[in-house]
Amino acid sequence: MDKSKSIAMLNDAVADELQAVHQYMYFHFHLDDQGLGPLASLFKRISIQEMGHVEHLAERILFLGGDVEMKLAGPVEQIRDPEAMLAKAAQMEDQSAKDYNQAALACSANADAASKQIFEALVNDEEGHFDIFDQQMENIRKFGPNYLALQSFGRGPDTPPTQ
Repeated sequence: MDKSKSIAMLNDAVADELQAVHQYMYFHFHLDDQGLGPLASLFKRISIQEMGHVEHLAERILFLGGDVEMKLAGPVEQIRDPEAMLAKAAQMEDQSAKDYNQAALACSANADAASKQIFEALVNDEEGHFDIFDQQMENIRKFGPNYLALQSFGRGPDTPPTQ
């Protein structure tokens, strides 16, 4: 096994996951500010799951004797429209699943079964996240603006933002 190959792929995944954490928290802040609590909470919850992915990846990198590079895959996009947020998130998750599938195959070819298993687990999670975002977009298409309006119920002018 060439540890440096695995470490490089794992660090690429760290950058991807950190990008998702930052992007989804940005979405969370703005959706919460718009009074769309359930959708804001969804992004916060998935962001926390992505943090867990970073932790698993970092543990493997350190086990292999590498250093965890805490860089982002790109800039946080300043999107404030809920539908555009969901589309961006679905696109990110779909691309991550494809990238992690390729990384799993590369780890297999590199005789690194443990890293391969990590990437396979990530594929499952990313596909699940994609499905969640896709379902939210389908709900908006199906029910129109009323679906987003329902997100604001329970939050009056004196109700603090979600925690």
